Formats: sequence, C-alpha cells, structure tokens
Amino acid sequence: MQNPTPDHRTEQLAAFGRLLDVLDRLRAECPWDRKQTLKSLRHLTIEETYELSDAIVRNDLPDLKKELGDVMLHLLFYSKIASEQGAFDIADVLNAQCEKLIFRHPHIYGDVQAETEEEVKRNWEQLKLREKGNTSVLGGVPASLPALIKAMRIQEKARGAGFDWEQPEQVWQKVQEELAEFGAEFADDTAPADAARSERAAAEFGDLLFSLINFARHAGINPEEALERTNRKFIQRFQYLETQSAREGHQLADLTLAQMDVYWEEAKRLTGRQSV
Repeated sequence: MQNPTPDHRTEQLAAFGRLLDVLDRLRAECPWDRKQTLKSLRHLTIEETYELSDAIVRNDLPDLKKELGDVMLHLLFYSKIASEQGAFDIADVLNAQCEKLIFRHPHIYGDVQAETEEEVKRNWEQLKLREKGNTSVLGGVPASLPALIKAMRIQEKARGAGFDWEQPEQVWQKVQEELAEFGAEFADDTAPADAARSERAAAEFGDLLFSLINFARHAGINPEEALERTNRKFIQRFQYLETQSAREGHQLADLTLAQMDVYWEEAKRLTGRQSV
C-alpha cells in the first residue's frame, strides 16, 4: 500500500480519536476499567503481546488485526492512566516517539550518509548510546527479556559496535567447538556426577546455545521463530499420535516407544518430512 491519501489519513485520525473517546468513556463509567492501574494491566499486556506474536507466526491476518487492536488499547490505557496522574498523555508519547525516530535517522532527516542496512544499524546503536547516556553498548538490553531473545539482542548490539565474526563458517566452527566441550562433560567417566559437574555441563550447554543462536543470525534465521515452528510441528504430530492411537482403541500409556513411533511416522508423512 502506498502512502495514504489526505482523505485516508483523515479516516485514520478519526478512528484513532474514536478509540480515545471510547476509552475515556469506559474509564469513567465501567467499574472494571476504572479499577485498572499501570501494574494491574502489565500481565494482561504481556499476554496480549504473545497473542499478537502468535498471530504473526501463523500468518493469520484477520487475527493479527484483532490482536493489534488489543495491544493498541493497552498502549492508550497506559497513557490515559499517566495523564490522570499528571505525568504525560498520548500526545506526549507520540511526539516523543517522532522526535526519537527523527534523531535516530540522520541519514533521512540530516546529512549523515548510510547506504546499507549495516551502516544504519551501526549509526542507530551509537545514537542510542549518546541519547540514553549508557556507558556500554549492551546497557540497553532489558534484563527481563527471555534468554533466547536476549542472546539475539546482545549479538545484534555487539555487531552494531563492530564486534562480530566475519564469516558464517567461523561461527559454525565455534558451534562445533562448543558442542565438543559440552559432550566432553558426559564423556569423562572419571569425573563424579555431582553438583559441580552439573554446573559445568549447564555452563557448556549455555555456551552451545549462544553459539547456535549466533550462527542462526549469520544464516539469516530467526531462532525464536524457528523454534516456535518446531514446537508447533511437534504438537501437531504428537496430537495425531494421541488421536489416532485412541481411535484404534489404544491407551497411549500402554504403547511401547516402537508402537508410538509408527504413529509418529504416519504423522510425518501427513505433515511433511521435516525432521522432528
């Protein structure tokens, strides 16, 4: 879709204003909406964000439209509560975002040259350092991010500062090294199976995961999305195993692994031969 026409922009602004009006009335008249606080909405917002992410992974555009509306409502709700506290309102939020985007895109709004995506990212990270006053490039990575996503962000930010492998082959070699070190913890029969050994194995496993995520990034693969696709594929095939075995009069708990594998192979034939 091209840039909106003046009439379409008017429609968009009218819809935005309508949502603000609806929220104002709900906040004034609905007991549930009146009761909400910044903290009470937080866990609901996290849930809505995951539902939005789920719609994206499924490429379900009708559901995506619905989930975007839910997230948008939450963003406006936070701004509404903050305005009641005299902190800021939605206009302050939007204007601050516009100013931030303009500041971080000097190659569009200024005279900085950035011809490639990598140059844009490098400029972006440097501007964020200046803007936030961070002393570390990694200071802007939220501590509460899930570990897999946090690893991705750490690696992306390090790359923005110029600290990265040059070739994917180098990263793959690192993966092999970490896999060997992880395997060595279990190959050493002389080491006692104690807490210290478990801790070493966990540390090596963490290093292996970090290096795999790094390789995925170099290969143009989003590891979070790739893992979620595999999760869904496993669920689909396991549920086929459950349904089909029950249809044939079997209790899943009574089947041997070999018998289960027959159904699993059937599920793979029906859903494609991807490895799981």
